[in-house]
Amino acid sequence: MLITSYFCLSQNKKLGFMNPIKKLMGETVIYGFSTILGRFINWLLVPLYTRVLSEADNGIFTNLMGYVALLVVLLTYGTETGFFRFATKDNKNRVFSTLLTSLTFTSLLFLALCFAFLPGIANFIEMPGSETYISLLAVTVAIDVVSTLPFALLRLEGKALQFGTIKLINIGINVCLNLFFYLLCPYLEKRGLHVPFYNPDGGVVYIFVSYLVASVLTLFMLMPYLSRFRFVFSWSLLKDILKYSFPILVVSVAGMINLQGDKIMMPKILGEGEESWIATGIYGANYKLALVMYIFTQGFRFAFEPFFFSYAKNSDSKKVYEDVLLYFTGFGLMVFLGVMYWLDLLKYFIPENYHEGLVILPIVLMANLFQGMYYSLSLWYKLTDKTIYGAVMAVIGCVITIGGNLLFLKKCGYIASAYSVFTCFLVMTIISFFLGRHFYRINYDVPKIIFYFVICLIFYFAGEKIKLDSNLLTCLVRTPLLLLFIFIFVKREMSFLLTKQFIRGLVHKK
Repeated sequence: MLITSYFCLSQNKKLGFMNPIKKLMGETVIYGFSTILGRFINWLLVPLYTRVLSEADNGIFTNLMGYVALLVVLLTYGTETGFFRFATKDNKNRVFSTLLTSLTFTSLLFLALCFAFLPGIANFIEMPGSETYISLLAVTVAIDVVSTLPFALLRLEGKALQFGTIKLINIGINVCLNLFFYLLCPYLEKRGLHVPFYNPDGGVVYIFVSYLVASVLTLFMLMPYLSRFRFVFSWSLLKDILKYSFPILVVSVAGMINLQGDKIMMPKILGEGEESWIATGIYGANYKLALVMYIFTQGFRFAFEPFFFSYAKNSDSKKVYEDVLLYFTGFGLMVFLGVMYWLDLLKYFIPENYHEGLVILPIVLMANLFQGMYYSLSLWYKLTDKTIYGAVMAVIGCVITIGGNLLFLKKCGYIASAYSVFTCFLVMTIISFFLGRHFYRINYDVPKIIFYFVICLIFYFAGEKIKLDSNLLTCLVRTPLLLLFIFIFVKREMSFLLTKQFIRGLVHKK
């Protein structure tokens, strides 16, 4: 992806047919890079958490962050997409101010309700006495919700660099605080230097403290963008946006249940006791090893949504959308093979007592890939204002996720959760493809996409047969298969990357 985008941004008009994708790929790299680097840095905390916290504590962390992700989506109630849809050059101030007022009000109402019912909430989530955790996370959620709109503004205005910088600073603050609480403070305590506000038995609380501080500082960094707008509130405009965004809300909430529902439901379905939290911790830690695919998918989504809205009126838009899906799928399959071929080394990011959960990784990677394909395919219902169909598809996926966990989690363990989320996104992708052919027909090259899936799976199972005494050697011997797959895709679909013009462009840039 990085090489392709670099090329597209450096070539002349001889490759004019690629011009519509240049901006998308360039912004995908920036959004993706900020997300990749930020998430990767956050990913480096996984070995820390799995070594300084117990499996049960990691289960608590995984479970609560599932609630957080769901609440952020619920409390933004589709306003991000609504902002992209309604904000024009002439009324951007009116739309932004109206939505910011609405989000601020509902976030404050959410905080009031949380603090009023803290003990009841703690009992509901099977964590009596966790009022401190809930309080910290509630404030963090409220701040993050308000921050979503200025971040959406940066995306709308194409300020990917500012977007990425603020995101990276947020991650940096969070990581530094985690290192302070989980490495420096224990080190000082062992040498008799007591840190006044540090409790060695604090457990996961310092993760939530770190998130809160990072969110507060991020909101301050976004203030210059907030202060550009004068206060304007239009109830009629808000109603129009909410009417448009309500199906998006259903889509988003159901989609987040598809992603986080397994982690939320696991302790409830598996029953009370530490074993359920241990299983949740093992599942969550291994799920994070699939982060590379999730980052790739999210970087694509951040760039693609504003892109397809702005490019829809062009005569060649459908051809561009067709190419986007093909390229996304090809690069996603490369990511899948790369992670699985190097898993024998990647698995040591987590301790051996978590390795029993590695069986979920190929399933979760494919689930995330189909999620990205669904993002690409789902443009039809947003462009035609038929968002109700998006809601229906998301609910179908949600039923699959919840049903799969309810029926099979207790019998089969967390492998059932992985298969549930995979089935969910596969079914949603298929349904969206067929509905899109009816309402906004795009001639996606399905035979090509299936061909690359088949080749990828053949290469994957062939790589699985390669097992040598050395893990490093195993990974190195598998790598030529990955390079061969990349060559096949580039040769067939993006042969311009192999041209002399491309090589000269790289040399000239250097």
